[in-house]
Amino acid sequence: MTLQQLIIFLPAALLLGASPGANNLLAFISATKAGWLSTAKSILGRLAAWAVLVVLVSLGLDVLLRTSEMAFVALKWVGVGYLLFLAFQFWTADVSNEIKAPDVSTLMRREFLTLMGNPKAYLLLTAFLPQFVNDTAPLVPQLFLLGALYLIAEGIAALLWVSAGSLVGAHALTPLRRQVINRASAGLMGTAALLLARTERTAQP
Repeated sequence: MTLQQLIIFLPAALLLGASPGANNLLAFISATKAGWLSTAKSILGRLAAWAVLVVLVSLGLDVLLRTSEMAFVALKWVGVGYLLFLAFQFWTADVSNEIKAPDVSTLMRREFLTLMGNPKAYLLLTAFLPQFVNDTAPLVPQLFLLGALYLIAEGIAALLWVSAGSLVGAHALTPLRRQVINRASAGLMGTAALLLARTERTAQP
């Protein structure tokens, strides 16, 4: 990767990482309940999932998802089901008592599973990273390097969403406000599930 490519890659990766996808919405929602520090730690779950995806994409799983309708649909509906499950949890959460924030391990697991069940994440890597590959150099080491740089950008962008959520949560202490946030969170997760359900695979030419 040349310096010119790096200058283009990093801002583009940051913008992609900051887009309002399912994981960023989840980070925002989690931060309203668990605060900045716990939610920031949970981002490690998402980054671990991205690291797994980089390896899988480098090994060619993206080809399977782009060419196999069954594989793509199966992964997509697993992701939709998990997002709907989260939406149900938020909607039915008890707000009558003092809020009990999820522990860090639960938040990390949510981040990890939400990303792993989203086929758009796989396709994003295969559509974005190869644009910055040098044809004269070995492919796999470049993908790993680009993937590592993308993880850094993703982590920075995620922390912006965590910061925004923690600011909102700091003023959401009453049961009524907690209920409003929970219902809004359920709506956001439901919307993310709907958008994922409408995702179509891109066939391999």
